[in-house]
Amino acid sequence: MANRFRVGAAFLSGAAALASVAAAQAPRPAFTPQDERIEDLPDTPGREETFGLCSACHGYRLVSNQGMTRERWDDTLTWMVQRHGMADIQGADRDVVLDYLARHHPPRAPSRAGGFRNPFAPE
Repeated sequence: MANRFRVGAAFLSGAAALASVAAAQAPRPAFTPQDERIEDLPDTPGREETFGLCSACHGYRLVSNQGMTRERWDDTLTWMVQRHGMADIQGADRDVVLDYLARHHPPRAPSRAGGFRNPFAPE
C-alpha cells in the first residue's frame, strides 16, 4: 500500500512540474486591461461631471466610442434615466454634460460599409 502512495505522489509532483513549465511558456496576452482614468479625457469644462455620471454604470470607453449630436446625447441620457435608472440630472448640470459629450464625441462620418449602428441606442 505504501508503494501505491509513492507512485501517486510521484505522479502528482510530475504533473505539477509540467503545469509550472507550461505556465511559464504560455504567451502573454496582447492586451492588458487598464483602469480608466479621468486624466486621459480632454481637460475642458464638464470632464469631471461627465466621467462621474457615465462611469458610475459602465466604462467610459463605451461613451467615447459613440459619436452623436448634442440632441442625440440628450435623448440617450433621457433613455438611460427611464430605462436603466441613471441619476436624472437637469438644468445647468445637464447642459455641462451635454456640452462635453457633443464637443468631444460628435457624430463621425459613416464607413463605406455603412458603419456600426448601436442596436441599443435610442432612435
